[in-house]
Amino acid sequence: MRILGVDPGSRVTGYGLIDDDGGRARYVASGCIRSDAGADFSDRLVDIFRGIDTVIGEYSPDEIAVEEVFVARNPSSALKLGQARGVAIAAAAAHDIAVTGYPARQVKLAVVGTGGATKDQVQYMVTTALSLSDSPAADAADALAVALCHFDARNAR
Repeated sequence: MRILGVDPGSRVTGYGLIDDDGGRARYVASGCIRSDAGADFSDRLVDIFRGIDTVIGEYSPDEIAVEEVFVARNPSSALKLGQARGVAIAAAAAHDIAVTGYPARQVKLAVVGTGGATKDQVQYMVTTALSLSDSPAADAADALAVALCHFDARNAR
């Protein structure tokens, strides 16, 4: 079972892939889809769609887990993140792959043990849990954390 985790962002969207290797999570790949910050927002959404579509085509995940959007202080930012999340889901739907969403607090709780964990803590725990020699970029680590959260939720059933 291969899981693709996605941390949507309007400028940088992280992705991370893990395999369920007999009940153990095994690292496959991770990275970031970067959009030109100066580009029109609709062009950035196209970049995200194409990037996720390419990752799906290259790695053939069985399931996709996407971090959910939360509204903090800036509703405009939340709307943009929601659109970025939507195009990631549309890319999955184009490949008929099931998508599950997880709130950020649940992802942090699953990986770090506290829902209020910092990005540095998430990065450290992802690196440790997957026995990586180097820490992935923050957005890629967040995406791997989403994949690990889904892995844990699947195995808890």
